[in-house]
Amino acid sequence: MTFEYHVSTQGVDAGMGSLDHPFATIGFAAGIARAGDTVIVHDGIYREQVNPQYSGLSDIERITYKAADGEHPVISGSEEIVEWEHVEGSVWKAVVDNSLFGNFNPFEREIFGDWLTRPDIHKNEAPKHLGDVYLDGRSLFEVSKLNSVMNPVQRHTDIDDAIGIECSIEDSEWTTRVWFARVNEQTTEIWANFAGATPSEHTIEISVRECCFFPERTHINYITVEGFELRNAATPWAPPTAEQRGLIGPNWSTGWVIQNNQIHDSKCSGICLGMPYGLGDNDWYRHDRKTGYQYQLEAVFKGLRHGWEKGVVGSHLVSNNEVYNCGQSAINGHMGCAFSTIEHNHVHHIGLKREYFGWEVAGIKFHAALDMSIRDNYVHDCSLALWLDWQAQGIRISGNVFNKNVRDLMIEVSHGPYIVDNNIFGSDFTFQNFSQGGAFINNLICGKLDLIPVLDRSTPYHFAHTTDVAGSAFVSGGDDRWMNNIFAPANGLADIPNAPNAGGSLGLSAYDGYPASLVEYSCNIVNERESGGQGGGDPRPVQPVYVHSNVYSSGANAWNREGDALDANGVAAHLEEQKDGSVVMTLSVPEELSSHVVDRISTSDLGTPRIVEAEYENPDGSPLIFDKDICGEEREQRAVPGPFANLKAGEQRMMVWAWTQGAL
Repeated sequence: MTFEYHVSTQGVDAGMGSLDHPFATIGFAAGIARAGDTVIVHDGIYREQVNPQYSGLSDIERITYKAADGEHPVISGSEEIVEWEHVEGSVWKAVVDNSLFGNFNPFEREIFGDWLTRPDIHKNEAPKHLGDVYLDGRSLFEVSKLNSVMNPVQRHTDIDDAIGIECSIEDSEWTTRVWFARVNEQTTEIWANFAGATPSEHTIEISVRECCFFPERTHINYITVEGFELRNAATPWAPPTAEQRGLIGPNWSTGWVIQNNQIHDSKCSGICLGMPYGLGDNDWYRHDRKTGYQYQLEAVFKGLRHGWEKGVVGSHLVSNNEVYNCGQSAINGHMGCAFSTIEHNHVHHIGLKREYFGWEVAGIKFHAALDMSIRDNYVHDCSLALWLDWQAQGIRISGNVFNKNVRDLMIEVSHGPYIVDNNIFGSDFTFQNFSQGGAFINNLICGKLDLIPVLDRSTPYHFAHTTDVAGSAFVSGGDDRWMNNIFAPANGLADIPNAPNAGGSLGLSAYDGYPASLVEYSCNIVNERESGGQGGGDPRPVQPVYVHSNVYSSGANAWNREGDALDANGVAAHLEEQKDGSVVMTLSVPEELSSHVVDRISTSDLGTPRIVEAEYENPDGSPLIFDKDICGEEREQRAVPGPFANLKAGEQRMMVWAWTQGAL
């Protein structure tokens, strides 16, 4: 027997949970809902951290938490503060009793952990904290000294000197709205400069809870969370060597569905599909007995001992969510993300406040992304849009739109096979490749590429479609496939300022000098042996690349051994977001491109990566055929290169992304 429970801010937890006598809190319903039950939540703000107690049993016997039809429930990690004392000018002070926080006070919890770079260290300032102050829903900046509240200084809004990359804050005046907190034994004092706003005329909130919807126990499986606004969580820094907690997440479980939600203002991570407690505790930061690389390698093997396998961990669906204004990432996770689908999400304005930085900041950031699908997402205005780090294998990145990011894509210390197809990369810097074994098919690429070998981190790879480790290898570079792509740099830029490792290349000329076959690569190895080298144990010789049928425009250069490259000057692309949230591309197409057709690509055309020796195929082992374009239209056996199967000469406008039915 299954039940339907209702929750309303007008209810009482002593009620029956019926429509006429609803519960008052989602947490109370989460303490009794069992497999097959549905919890329907009505309008209102629910200031609580939901900790579901029970699992669903399967995909058809899950526990569902959903918004009532046509209603807008909000789960908030913050509390409203109404009592503010005027200090001077635009500065106000609140004194909060520490009982409000329970055993978690985010204003005394520092942001810390592995791979974190704190600007305060460079500037000899006190560390930043997990807490936040919100004025009408928008977070203020923390400062390290009370005097800085009285006399705020406008922050950098162009280039952050500490990290050397662009920091785009749209409203620079907002950066003078700041706060400082002092935690005492009984109270927490908060000073805030509201830059002319009077608290009694606005809504002022402070973050109180670490998460909004997150089980404290692992293996709470088959949960659906749908139709909520979730906001204002004091989440901790979440590297791959520590417990990873997000504003919402499954905590080392399987079969979650997180869809049609509005998720925003997490101090660090929005949706977290990552590591549980016990597999690492920021040991590099705490002890520094070994390198961070070594601790992360150990975490993989600890994960295998703690049930990291298909059907036990991972296989989540994250769909149709808008995720924004998070300090670290919109969606992230190490190992717990495996076998999951991330589809049709709108991710934007991630990592732009620059209160802290670290090597985990990206719109979407995954480690050990095995057999995942990242498709049909719109990612823009991020420091880095999509970052796959360690063991990206069997993953397909397809049909996404990237724009106005400092970098669109980075794939690090992975050996393939991974597939990047039918995407639009609209930013000035497209791809940093710290990996090997990728297949890039039918993309539109408007920015630069950079190739970086990694000869100091031998990284695991897996038996196909499993978490079982098959071996470990360095990244010597190459072993990539580039077929049927269009390279059309924005405005034909020959140099893009402020881009990381700004050398790069427009087009594939960075691969000049790479071998074109395994036979040629083997000859290079033999020649090295004969000259006294270490032979097969030396990872330095670059591997072959497989390149054909690409189109180059506006100064982009072909690989110097690509015999069938098409030079089609005049290709120009422009992305524009519409009022309804859809994205339209204006594309100028020269006659030589519209009449140029090439063979459609499939699994049989891609071979196998040299290290992993696994096919470029679907997770179920079936072959891939790239017979659909980014808009879902059929691609014939011979078609125009790039993500659009049917191009006509001249200027065309095409909708490339739009909210689907049921999304916010």
